[in-house]
Amino acid sequence: MTPRHLRAGPGRALAAVVAVLILTGTACDSDSHSDDQGRERLTVAALPLTDAAALYVARDRGLFAKEGLDVRIKPVQQSVQALPALLKGQVDVIASANYVTYLQAAEKGTADVRILAEGVRAAPHMMDVLVAKDSAIKTPADLKGRTVAVNLLNNIQSLTLNAILDAQGAGRPVYRQVPFPQMGPALQRGQVDAVHAVEPFDSAIRGELGARVLLDGDSGPAASLPLSGYVTTRAFAARHPKAAAAFRLAITAASKIAARDPSAVRAELPKYTKVTASQAKAIRLPAYATTSDPAQLRRLTRLMKEQGLLNTSLDPANLLVTLPR
Repeated sequence: MTPRHLRAGPGRALAAVVAVLILTGTACDSDSHSDDQGRERLTVAALPLTDAAALYVARDRGLFAKEGLDVRIKPVQQSVQALPALLKGQVDVIASANYVTYLQAAEKGTADVRILAEGVRAAPHMMDVLVAKDSAIKTPADLKGRTVAVNLLNNIQSLTLNAILDAQGAGRPVYRQVPFPQMGPALQRGQVDAVHAVEPFDSAIRGELGARVLLDGDSGPAASLPLSGYVTTRAFAARHPKAAAAFRLAITAASKIAARDPSAVRAELPKYTKVTASQAKAIRLPAYATTSDPAQLRRLTRLMKEQGLLNTSLDPANLLVTLPR
């Protein structure tokens, strides 16, 4: 039996439409960012992943309020679903935004995005390549030509796995786009040979299906790689510098809490993901970034350039927002 939090949901197209409609229908007016208490009001889109934990820590521990912010969180299933709303000013920030998508958008000029704060970096077993317990796939080299599920094609999961396999001299698999919640059923039904899952889905698939860890996604050239962050637009940062600076201060404080006290993250996970408090205790967490490091981000852009996901040597330092304190 497939666990509730891994059951297949609506089709991808419908999910994207619903997400955009929700964001469009409930977002605040981009020209009015103050609530009735005089606090700056920000709307933040976020995924139900461990990446976004600092956002919820900041909300629930009053860190946003301390900085004079009223932050409204809008859940989405893929960060790219929130991009249209971000560009229209209906969402101010996207949390747990995968860097690959937004760096590509910046290079192509389709979105004038900026990195307001770093989110997470890879950590041991916070994302794994999993195979069925009785799979004939025994080593990473066995993945050559096999089908591996990823949440988005040509993105952080295929980028990191390709880098690891290339470093080992192994062949690459064929990737199939499967949303995280549907990866467990896809593996169970034999629709894919392996899945590249992140937490909390990684632990759920292993625990409920008995899946085996074939490869740690935090290894080789992918070790400690920046994965996601808090993304806004250049226009928002320029128009609301004090609010943007306040948001960064609150997120940085929350990330420091998350980095030194994993129990704070584990207490938040049941509030915005479909994991129980018991399951949250066993989930492997990413490394929460407490500073923005251009050198680490350049590791990511180099890999992207090597694999054809960027056409130029984009310097991510130019995308980091410089704000007043």
